[in-house]
Amino acid sequence: MISFQKESTLNLEEYIFILTDSGLGKRRPMDNPDHLEQMIQGSNLLVTARENGQLVGFLRGLSDFCYRCFIADLAVAKGYQGQGIGREILNYTRSLAPEARLILFAAEDAEPFYKRLGFKAHEHCYQLKPCESLK
Repeated sequence: MISFQKESTLNLEEYIFILTDSGLGKRRPMDNPDHLEQMIQGSNLLVTARENGQLVGFLRGLSDFCYRCFIADLAVAKGYQGQGIGREILNYTRSLAPEARLILFAAEDAEPFYKRLGFKAHEHCYQLKPCESLK
């Protein structure tokens, strides 16, 4: 049976495994474990899916739990994908912050998943990459 819970931290090895196994690692700094550890430590929202204690999925984010919830990572281990675990992680997250808007950047291949769940593209989202300067 898979359990869903909010955790205060996440083991770096588990984080690396799920990022790699799910395919999300292609878009993360996998060659820099210190950076990955800082990403975990800098998050105030870690929701996990575990089967018999083993991490099979997680959500990493930042939230004020009342107005905005920014989802930085949502990943499910490859062998568990297609079973509704990602949806349940999002449902659990929503239960922690029922009045907060869920906001995320979707990888191109994940867009159909988010659209099926009812997420809508937002035309006013902007980003400034680390290599870019303010003008």
